[in-house]
Amino acid sequence: MTAPALARLIAFYETLTPSTLGQIGNIYAAEARFKDPFNDIQGHAAITRVFEHMYTQLLEPRFVVFERVAHGEQAFLTWEMRFRFQRWPGVPQVIRGATHVRFNSAGQVVEHRDYWDAAEELYEKLPLVGGLMRWLKRRANR
Repeated sequence: MTAPALARLIAFYETLTPSTLGQIGNIYAAEARFKDPFNDIQGHAAITRVFEHMYTQLLEPRFVVFERVAHGEQAFLTWEMRFRFQRWPGVPQVIRGATHVRFNSAGQVVEHRDYWDAAEELYEKLPLVGGLMRWLKRRANR
């Protein structure tokens, strides 16, 4: 059951657009939990809002999945999210991360947990905050 469900999840993310957000109910169970560095939410409406917000803040966000490992009802993915900031549209950005998902018997995601370093992958890339984050990182590594 995991292989078809995982293929459906990957296809959903790699083709995600504002017009495909309505498919979240097919991919995620009604009580699904979604956790990333900024959110810890539950349910279709909350998950949809996360992605609606993403589309208001970023230009052309796109996910590319590189690796997948499935075992039983669980899977682990590595991916990149490619985008540009609304305020700095000329500079392409990449966030690298990983996701752990757990599926129910119907092949829907019941738990989705993203792992990525918000400081390195996001804050260091911002014009004002980035300089401070890089300085703090250098100080911590001395």
